[in-house]
Amino acid sequence: MKNICLLTVFYSVFLFSAKAQAQGKDSLLTQTEEIATPKVTVGGYVDTYFGYDLSRPASKDRPYFVSSARHNEFTINLAFVDVKYNGERVRGAFKPAIGTYMAANYAAEPAMFRNILEANVGIKLFKTKDIWLDAGVFVSPFTNESPVSMDQLAYTRSYAPEYVPYYISGLKLTTPLSEKLTAYVYLLNGWQNIVENNQGKSGALQLEYKPVEKVLLNWNLYVGDERTPSAPINRTRVFTDVFAVFNPNGKFSGTTSLYVGAQQRADTLTGNGNGEEDSKMVYWHNANIIGRYKITPSFSLTGRLEYFNDPNSVQITPVTGVNGFSTFSSSLGINWKVAEKALLRLESRSFLSQKEVYVNKDGTPSNYGQLLIGSMAISF
Repeated sequence: MKNICLLTVFYSVFLFSAKAQAQGKDSLLTQTEEIATPKVTVGGYVDTYFGYDLSRPASKDRPYFVSSARHNEFTINLAFVDVKYNGERVRGAFKPAIGTYMAANYAAEPAMFRNILEANVGIKLFKTKDIWLDAGVFVSPFTNESPVSMDQLAYTRSYAPEYVPYYISGLKLTTPLSEKLTAYVYLLNGWQNIVENNQGKSGALQLEYKPVEKVLLNWNLYVGDERTPSAPINRTRVFTDVFAVFNPNGKFSGTTSLYVGAQQRADTLTGNGNGEEDSKMVYWHNANIIGRYKITPSFSLTGRLEYFNDPNSVQITPVTGVNGFSTFSSSLGINWKVAEKALLRLESRSFLSQKEVYVNKDGTPSNYGQLLIGSMAISF
């Protein structure tokens, strides 16, 4: 019945049509030009970094992050080749990728899928209406940051995108509802997995609203059954986020995100003795704000404030063994645009928690963490 409802929602959007499509969070930040004629384009991206965590993790893997998460090592966060085809009624994208981000974030996928950042094909369903159906692996729409740091205001990723899907797989239906509002409806294998890991399917809805050229407002909703062999007590997960991007190429740019997730969990796997299963709902939430100020066309400063709270460890189990996870985070960075498609960045990031969820350099628990990190990235 749940899958039938998801399919009903997915195909109901066919009732809407309009003339234009709003831009997504990455395209608004990069202001890429839409290709009107059939064309194959090939590009690429390389993001190198060196991070130093003052807690000096012995494994060289910084806990809680998959993006730029290695300690005291010159390495590659993300490098990919970007192949796209854009036609009048057919389109496709393929982005094979490598890097520490890929190794950490795709570890649960079968080996054959661990180097796919994006791979999808799409068809325009009607000749006179801008309605598209795409299938494959997509960069997810959730939160105000993506894995491509060069497109983002700050170099490091917030907790917000690290604990929602970075990628999703399934079907995506795109339809403009007006010149300023676009809807996307998804039918998915689940919460960040390419290969299906249970018997159900998940659904998501995204609304993009662009009231003026330099402002993007976005709302997302996800619903799915998240019981898996590694998390057998999970049941229905509901997640919603709202974010905004302001004046992305201006002297001052900003973005802010707010989200909340709810996870239904079975209290026991045997039920309550009456043939019914006891369950409870647990929650997690995040809020962040990021701003960038251009000192000159080549130099800018970026600052971030963030709070993440997961009291029941739905997403994060503290490495120190305490119950629940919560933290404040702040960062300050300087960005040097060396050339049109080359960016050098330095960032200092601090973490402060009421609980001892971090680790000192001697291995003892701490409520404080500090990261210093630098990056050189180019796109071509």
